[in-house]
Amino acid sequence: MTQIEKAKELINTFATGDADKAASLLAEDYIQHNLAYGTGRDAFVASVKYLAGAGEQVAFDIFRFDDEGKIAEHWDNLADKAAPNPSGRTHTDYVAPVKDLEKTEENRKLVKEFLYDVMQGNNPAKTPEYFDGDTYIQHNTGIADGLSGLSSALEALAAQNIHMIYIKVHQVLAQGNYVLAVSEGTFGGAPTSYYDLWRVENGKIAEHWDVMETIADRESWQNTNGKF
Repeated sequence: MTQIEKAKELINTFATGDADKAASLLAEDYIQHNLAYGTGRDAFVASVKYLAGAGEQVAFDIFRFDDEGKIAEHWDNLADKAAPNPSGRTHTDYVAPVKDLEKTEENRKLVKEFLYDVMQGNNPAKTPEYFDGDTYIQHNTGIADGLSGLSSALEALAAQNIHMIYIKVHQVLAQGNYVLAVSEGTFGGAPTSYYDLWRVENGKIAEHWDVMETIADRESWQNTNGKF
């Protein structure tokens, strides 16, 4: 199997409860960054046994593979499924196939600059430069399409003294016209992990999916690897 196929197989074990399949895919010293679970292969296998059929969530999962083709490390963000946003879109609407592989690094650079200028608030006046007018497809379940929809949502939050703050970018993963950023910050003052996936079209940010997760208090962590 390819690495992508192995990752899908592992995720599927939460639906099937196939602990043996999970064990065959994982390195023995598997490192877990989901703070609700212990680290190591045995801890993951145990979680598969009791989480099978536990219900649906929306998730971003990142896996690192070792030299033997085993899944060696895992990061994720999870959220409950939500109703469609004001534009009728959900967390999991259709994702178009990857293209523009030759532009992978160009698109990664674009998103890194966008994160610095806009999401981290260093040069907010440059925001319009990253978009093709108001053409922006939004899958965040609380925000409407368009740069105008994003601006309206942020203004509404600010009126409630709720601020979305990005402090540090931990990972920026790219393949062709898709770029995934893993960032740390606060939302309404609460420590928050941000996973943002952007689709880039002709050098502009065209579409966005995300999952935000409040970072649990350290006293409740089931491993010491940290969220990031």
